[in-house]
Amino acid sequence: MSNNDLHYLELLEVGRLIQSRELSSVEVTKAQFARIDQLDGALKSYVRTMNDSALAEAARADAEIAKGELRGPLQGVPVGVKDLCWTQGVPTAAGMTLYKDFVPTEDGTVVRKLREAGAVILGKLQLTESAYADHHPSVSPPVNPWNAAHWPGVSSSGSGVATAAGLCYGSLGTDTGGSIRFPSAANGLTGLKPTWGRVSRYGAFELAATLDHIGPMTRSAADAGAMLGAIAGADAKDPTASLLPVPDYLADMAKGLAGLRVGIDTRWATEGVDAPTRAVFDAAVAAVKSLGGEVREVRFPDPTQAIEDWFPLCGMEAAVVHEETYPSRKDMYGPAVAGLVELGLAQRGVDYQKIVLRRHDFSGKVRAMFQDIDLLLIPATGIASPTMERMAQMGVDADLMAAMLRYTCPFDMTGSPTITLPGGFTPAGMPVAFQFVARHFDEALLVRAGAAFQQATDWHRKHPAV
Repeated sequence: MSNNDLHYLELLEVGRLIQSRELSSVEVTKAQFARIDQLDGALKSYVRTMNDSALAEAARADAEIAKGELRGPLQGVPVGVKDLCWTQGVPTAAGMTLYKDFVPTEDGTVVRKLREAGAVILGKLQLTESAYADHHPSVSPPVNPWNAAHWPGVSSSGSGVATAAGLCYGSLGTDTGGSIRFPSAANGLTGLKPTWGRVSRYGAFELAATLDHIGPMTRSAADAGAMLGAIAGADAKDPTASLLPVPDYLADMAKGLAGLRVGIDTRWATEGVDAPTRAVFDAAVAAVKSLGGEVREVRFPDPTQAIEDWFPLCGMEAAVVHEETYPSRKDMYGPAVAGLVELGLAQRGVDYQKIVLRRHDFSGKVRAMFQDIDLLLIPATGIASPTMERMAQMGVDADLMAAMLRYTCPFDMTGSPTITLPGGFTPAGMPVAFQFVARHFDEALLVRAGAAFQQATDWHRKHPAV
């Protein structure tokens, strides 16, 4: 198999080849580093690669497989992690110049679990400053491999670019207001934002503790399910991690969409969106019907206040994170994060309590909606593949941010799980996506629905010509 065939394989596909010894993890890992060396100077997705440790992990995986010691579907597969996940002995900066010399003395829980699953960690992927809306002015942002003039998504920009460009077989992203879903949509990937608490946040820099989610960014729903299965579960170091058992997310994929009740709020999902977004939404609805799903019209609770509340809530939680360094080291901060923290510091206690109460009210209404449906189908964003020029003000323009957050941050406020799926292209040839949303802790249903859609379509098998 040539390297041209190898780098765009799905995670489970390359895993099967490694675990059956048709390929070695070492040769796959070396091929990935060769491709990174060839392309990432222009794409800028990696902060740093971890060549020595990755090749040692690959050799260990090959040795274990040769002895019949099988760990699971990720064994021997090269992946990347967002550079806010602690990696023992390797700098972890969270996109901040402030932390460029921070070297963790242990792995974060998600990194530890990836290693325990036998994955090979290629390196640390670039992100926006403190995982918020914009890259620090000193950072060269990752470049969308489909077209450099278009937005690569934030904050998990490096994760999106590297996975789309064949520089890893899957990656970890985080999502506080849309940061798994934005880069997944922008780069033509499948992104799974789990239920809040499904994945431990220990050893990952916070943006906003009650809004942060860690999840996989991959080339297919099945790959996302495999990665989530490796990183999910209880963690003694994170009391907010759920104690619920972790299911086999791949077990029910063959069941398809037949009989599932899929809710759509046509007005909310189509009003004010651009033509490519509307076309992909309509095509996704048609696909659900053709695959046997029962489409039901629903009324989604008005998210306007929840979106407005997201900003000060995120700001207050970020102010807690940065209390020791802001404003004492304000000169080290870029304008977007500084503005967010200032917003948080300006809030009163009574304002916070009102937000908390409204958040509980909105979450309850969303939870009640799922009594009548199994899944909700919505766009990923209201603007399909915006240009860099258009998005240049996202970190400081609240109106633009609110427009982009329309279909994302409501589900960070509720903690609901979602899966983002590529569903078409703009006339300019850029990816467009949609989402399924499910009840809390029903990620297996999202994987099942995503796999059904991807068995009937091939949007997820389209790749940028790099």
